[in-house]
Amino acid sequence: MKTFVNVDAGFNTLMRPALYGAQHRVRVVGRTAAPATLDVAGDVCETGDILAEGRLLPRPEAGDLVVFLDAGAYGFAMASEYNARPLPAEVLVDGDEVRVIRRRGTFEELHRSEPGR
Repeated sequence: MKTFVNVDAGFNTLMRPALYGAQHRVRVVGRTAAPATLDVAGDVCETGDILAEGRLLPRPEAGDLVVFLDAGAYGFAMASEYNARPLPAEVLVDGDEVRVIRRRGTFEELHRSEPGR
């Protein structure tokens, strides 16, 4: 039996696992409980929207942060607005320093090219 954890990101924001099986390190921030084997699934409602499969992780609870490490330079370059999802923010982690280097897209930007706007 599989246990899925759904997160508020999908293959539209991190395409590499769905596209060619890339594996990124995954962490549940602040959780240290005994790990369980979990599949992390996105929010796009597509069969291939699996961001991490069969990972040993502490079980997150609603509101916890699940972090994908080592997404690299291609994370944003491969992102899309598929299924009416705004583009993701980009966060740079350098040692103990964390900064947002590209803000998250907005719903207004999703509709920028529609007639009458």
